[in-house]
Parts: sequence; structure tokens; C-alpha cells
Amino acid sequence: MTLEDFFAEMRAEIAAQMSDGSPFAELVFCEVVMQHLVDAGMTFEPVICHFQGKIGNANLRLSGYGISEECDQLDLFVSLYEGVDSLVSISDQDSKTAALQCVRFLEQCAAGRLADRLDPSSDVHSLALTIREIYDELEQVRVFVLTDGVVKSKSFKAREVGGKSVRLEVMDMERLFRHLSEGKPRDELVVDFNEVAGSPLPCVYVPDRDGEYDYALTAIPGEALRFVYEKFGPRLLEANVRSFLSVRARGVNAGIQSTLRSLPERFMAFNNGIVLVADEIRLDRAKDGSPGIAWLRGMQIVNGGQTTASIYFTKKKYPDTDLGKVRVPAKIIVMSDEDPTKEEALVSDISRYANSQNAVRQSDLSANKPFHVDIERLSLSIYCPDGIGRWFYERAAGSYNTLLAREGNTPAKRRALKKSIPPARKITKTDLAKYLMAWDVKPDVVGLGAQKCFNRFMSALGEAEAAGKPIVPDPAFFKALIAKAIIFKAVHKTSRPLVSAFLANVTAYTVAVVADSYGEDFDLEKVWLRQEVSPQFIEQVEIWAREVNERLHDTANGKMISEWAKRPECKSAMFSRPFSPPAVDVPEARRS
Repeated sequence: MTLEDFFAEMRAEIAAQMSDGSPFAELVFCEVVMQHLVDAGMTFEPVICHFQGKIGNANLRLSGYGISEECDQLDLFVSLYEGVDSLVSISDQDSKTAALQCVRFLEQCAAGRLADRLDPSSDVHSLALTIREIYDELEQVRVFVLTDGVVKSKSFKAREVGGKSVRLEVMDMERLFRHLSEGKPRDELVVDFNEVAGSPLPCVYVPDRDGEYDYALTAIPGEALRFVYEKFGPRLLEANVRSFLSVRARGVNAGIQSTLRSLPERFMAFNNGIVLVADEIRLDRAKDGSPGIAWLRGMQIVNGGQTTASIYFTKKKYPDTDLGKVRVPAKIIVMSDEDPTKEEALVSDISRYANSQNAVRQSDLSANKPFHVDIERLSLSIYCPDGIGRWFYERAAGSYNTLLAREGNTPAKRRALKKSIPPARKITKTDLAKYLMAWDVKPDVVGLGAQKCFNRFMSALGEAEAAGKPIVPDPAFFKALIAKAIIFKAVHKTSRPLVSAFLANVTAYTVAVVADSYGEDFDLEKVWLRQEVSPQFIEQVEIWAREVNERLHDTANGKMISEWAKRPECKSAMFSRPFSPPAVDVPEARRS
């Protein structure tokens, strides 16, 4: 696939997600790109929140935001959307201007000057209040420019806002294509130890004869590790265990902080070290002439995220901490297998065994659980009712693109393959959890975000298995899953023009209302057979989506909707009284 092909597919995906005549192409574009950043581990669960205004001569703009669960990291997004039919170049000046307009929005919020100028009932008003409330405690602030063009510079010099350094990054079509086509957003994580440590790191290097992985042992200077975390942040932490790595100074992290502050020269003796995986290694000679690691590409920390984050935050909180005396033992595993399924399985096993001492739950490393293997097997064998099309279950990140590259080795074969299995029929592990949990009337769990929703789903599978009632997917289960995916997508598309913000929350709660209202009377098989929902169903969804949106705002009592929607109290309040009964004769509903 070329960059131009990818751009055409992106335009088609945006068009597919829009209702007829909808003017929201820019918001759809932002949503698609922001969700990819979440999947890549580059940001937190995003919320579309459009704002454009002016204070004095300063233009302010915002397209969306993401806040970490601990409220210690904030990402703001601003779009630079052209909406043209072919790729165009965006000047660095234009993308920088967009970034600075978002920075000005941040400045006004941080200083507490913007909220008073906004309608108290608006979505951006609650965001402005939240930013002011949490700003002093933020450890990381970033601004992303999202554009459907190509920009030469992918980042700009950090800006100072309220005593904090704000990083400015650009996600253009070229960078997004590199992520999605390779299935490895970590490819951007290139670490040159000549730059960050002054020379290659002395190491013991063991090449593998079986071609699965190479192996190296080294010690990384504390200052180098701090710099790398400052540059790449949570993206360094392998996605399967990222959500379980706390950076708070308690427990083991408090011990790390204490050692860094009082006995930095003994850190290597006291600390178990870190385990890394990387896609590529370059060797050179260290200062003493021994073998050394000069360069790593695709570096990911699968064990030792607490150590790495603690080093960074300790130095940030206590600038006098002497990291010059700190060395961190490191085991590095360099991946050789290019099959994403096999690679994910190996990384999952490495994560599992490396983290066994820290009681990381097995549900977090679950790509190879029988449930997911069974769903993948079913997706490869069950055809749509037309006998041609299929749905694709992406058990391992990047496996869809691997399929296209392996079997679509000519333009004609690729077109035929994408016609039978279009991108819109790809379901990831986190998608599956979202669809099933929403249909199980757990929209508050869906609101927790992709990774946490997935973890809750896996925990529920484990509980069912422990109770002697394991869920074993069969063709009927798979077809019902696809029907629920079709319903969720239809509700999402229908709701977009009806709500100004918090589309993800409105969608999850509306699907829950559908499931709760119809229960067993809803004919999922009919959705599977048609591979779509009826116009009458869409008409009913429009009614409930408006009710859900209104009730979310009413019950929030001024709280930010995206935070309120993830609480069990929100679900209780939303369903404390019935929604309106079905007003449309929906063909999918069985007659009693």
C-alpha cells in the first residue's frame, strides 16, 4: 500500500462514518486519528470537544482532549483538516500556528481566565474548569496537531505554560500511515545511546541461532533513561501492561525514590532492573573497546515501567537528585520474527514471565487466550450470508495489514481482498470488549476507555471460567458478536449529528438502552443475515440518543460528562427511571 492509497482509504472511512449530508467530516477525522493514538498507546481515552474563539487578538482553538486517570497527564488536540481529494503539503508555519492556538487555549484555562467567558452549560466550560483544577499537579502536557496533509516537521520546540513544559507534536498522514501500515507505532522510538549516554553501552551480546530473537545485557545510565522517558513518555511501556504501571510514589516506587535520593550509587545493587524488547539493534565499540549498543529501534519496556517512570518523576520533583551515579541493569530482547501474531505471542510471554513477581493479572496478556484464538478461528472460517465477505478479528496488532500484504500481492488481488474484508469489518480485541459490554448494559465500563474495558471483560471471562461456566465461542456466538458490532457502529453513526460532544458516551449508553429495552426480543440473527440494521431501527435510535444525551447532562450536575459517564453512579442515575418505550415498529424486534 502506498501513502496515496492510505489517504484514499482514510477519506473513504470518514465518508462511511458520516450520516448522509453530515457536515462533520473534520470531527470524524479527529475521532479516527485520536482513537488510533489510543490504540498505539500514545494518549488516553479521547473526547471530541470543539472550541474556537478569540480573546483580545489571540485566536484559541481546540478539537479534543485526553486526561490520564490519575489526572497527572493532559493531551490536547487541534485539527488542521483540509478535506481535499488528494494529498497536500502543509507548511510548518501553518501547523505551528494551529499548535500555538491550542497552547493559547491551554494558557487561558490554566490561568482561570477562560471559564468565566463561557456558557456554564457548554462542554468546554467544564473542561476549562477541570484544567484549572488539575494544572498544578500535571506531570506531562502535550499538544497534538492532527492533519490530513503532510508536514515536514513532526514536532516543534516545547513551550512554557504556567511553569510547565508543553510538548508540541504533529500527527500527519505520513506519520499515521507509518503507524497503521507497519502495525508498529513503536518504530518511531529510536534511541541513539551516543547521543543520550555519550557512547555505546557496554554489553554482553548473544545472537540467537534459531532466528527468533537476539539477547543483550547492559546497564543504562539513569540520566539516559530519564531523558528517553521524557522524550517518549508512556509510549515506552509495552501496551499489554501499560495500564498497570503506576508512577505514584508508594510501595515499591517509594523505595525506588528513596534509593535515588539517598543512595544513588547503590541503585544498581538494590534494583532488579528492567526488561526491554526492541525491533532492531546496532552494535559498535564502547569506550573500552568492548561490544556496545549504539542504537535501538522500537524499544519497549515490558518489565520495569515503575522503575523508569520513578526515575523521571523523582528527578522532576527533586531536581537535586544525582542521576549521574545511577545505573539501571537492563535485559534487551531483539525481536526477529516479522509475523505480528507470533511476535505478539512472544512479547506477551516475555511480559508474563518478567512480571510474574509483580502479580500482573493474566487477563492483561491475553492475545493467546483460548477465547481470542477461537474468535480468530471463527472469523477465518465463517462467511457473511452472501458467501463472499468475511469479518476479520485482529487478535494481534497489525495482522490485518499483514494479511493484505501476504495475500494481496497484486493490485487486483488486494482490491478483491479488501472488497471481501474491508477495513470497516475489522474488529480488534478492545472493539470486541466494547461491543459486548455495551450490549450487556455496562456503558459505565465502556466509558472507562478501551484498555480498562478490555481488562474488565477479561476478568469477567475468568470469573465465568472459575465458576465452571466458561464462554466457549461457537458460530452462533460469533454471528451474535458481529450483529452487536453492526448495531454499535450504526448507533455511533446515527448519534454523531445529534450531539455536540461526548459521542462515545452517548453511543455506549444508547446501545445499553437498546439492549435493556428489547432484551431477548431483539433478533440479532436478523441483523447478521442482513449485515445492517433497518431504517426503522435508526429512527428509534435517534429518539433514544437524544434522551441519553439530555439525561447525561442532567444527571452530571456540572461534572465533566466523560468522567461522570464512567461511574457506576451515572449508570444508576441514567436507568433509575425508564427511557421512553419503543415508538417505532422495528423489524428486528420479535413480536410476542
